[in-house]
Amino acid sequence: MNQVILVGRLTRDPELRYIAGSGTPVAQFAIAVDREFSGKDGKKETDFIDIQVWNKVAESCANYLTKGSLVAIQGSLRIETYQNQAGENRRAARVNASRVQFLDNRNKSESTNTFVPGAGLDANEFEAINDPDIPF
Repeated sequence: MNQVILVGRLTRDPELRYIAGSGTPVAQFAIAVDREFSGKDGKKETDFIDIQVWNKVAESCANYLTKGSLVAIQGSLRIETYQNQAGENRRAARVNASRVQFLDNRNKSESTNTFVPGAGLDANEFEAINDPDIPF
């Protein structure tokens, strides 16, 4: 089974393009995800993960997400191989997202749990919990 669920903040605005011939929209961006543990120096470590989204979800991401937006991503991990300019074989990991939940919006002063209709998502997934008894 290849299933990935991540929560993080965009490190840059989504880049939307359309596949030549088919016109299929595809958006690419990266998110920063904090690790559960701290390094030897006591600081939290962060992973920067490339995300790729297709079709209407890609267009919604390009229209509503900006650098710093908090999102939940569900998808599958893809390992791509390529040759660099020196002819060396390289590998790169990317998440091919099937679902994207917007956890805040462009206007940070509004609600922090925003569901955008038409984004191909279920409004009940990744629902924010507001409970003062939870320590995180």
